[in-house]
Amino acid sequence: MSLSPNVQLSSTTKIDILIPAIEKDLGTLPFVIDAVRKYVKHPIGEILIVAPKRKKMIEICRRKGCKFVDEDKVLPLTKKDINYRSKTWDRSGWLFQQFLKLSGDSICSSNFYLVIDADTVLIRPHTFRSAQKTVFYCRNWSQDEYFKTYKKLLGRKPSSSLSFVTHYMLFEKSKLVQLKRAIESKHGTRWYLAILRNMNKSKQFAFSEFETYGNFIHAAVPSKLILKQALNKGLHMNVTQISKSQVALLSKKYRSISFHKRKDYVRKLQVGRP
Repeated sequence: MSLSPNVQLSSTTKIDILIPAIEKDLGTLPFVIDAVRKYVKHPIGEILIVAPKRKKMIEICRRKGCKFVDEDKVLPLTKKDINYRSKTWDRSGWLFQQFLKLSGDSICSSNFYLVIDADTVLIRPHTFRSAQKTVFYCRNWSQDEYFKTYKKLLGRKPSSSLSFVTHYMLFEKSKLVQLKRAIESKHGTRWYLAILRNMNKSKQFAFSEFETYGNFIHAAVPSKLILKQALNKGLHMNVTQISKSQVALLSKKYRSISFHKRKDYVRKLQVGRP
């Protein structure tokens, strides 16, 4: 599978934006929203912020013209129902946010919706549909456990040699429904329960929504994908500490920057899988 260098500079496909967020994201969230409006070269429908019902979060949504969605009203389960932790880490909220991202088919109005992490700011123009194909931004490393869970869920190995875990992804609602139906048909239960039952909860990185959806689409319709390098730069600083000139310099090499307050990803596996 090769990377495609060229896509349309803009698209007429209308998309919604879905951003899961929590209170620690309040500092970066306004910058994420502004960058989406500036650099996503699509007609944008609604920007949905899916978050805990907190006064500050609701105020940001009002100020930025976004739709607030109470995260506890999206699924039959909430973060409190997920027990994904050890003595040294707690990933329950991280996993719950993945379930929220995979719930865009029920809360978004447009046929396509873009999920972007609340700590990731776009610094270059992005198009996610070109010539009736979806553009996926990829990297060359991932977590081996993601692929083990994928195989358990769908009964086959992932077909992509690149990783789809890159902080943002365009979902097509009809394709997402197909993925959920495939999981539910195989396991005889709701898709989120199947994930919880088939991931190894002793591992800190056991499931990826982006890896699962991307590989599902790649296996089903590989000719309908355009793959580009993600070119994301992780920065361990506050978003207010970076200047416009520094962003301009970074944009010559990178497409996006992520403001990590701690290292959430461990490079355990260099992926070059069949």
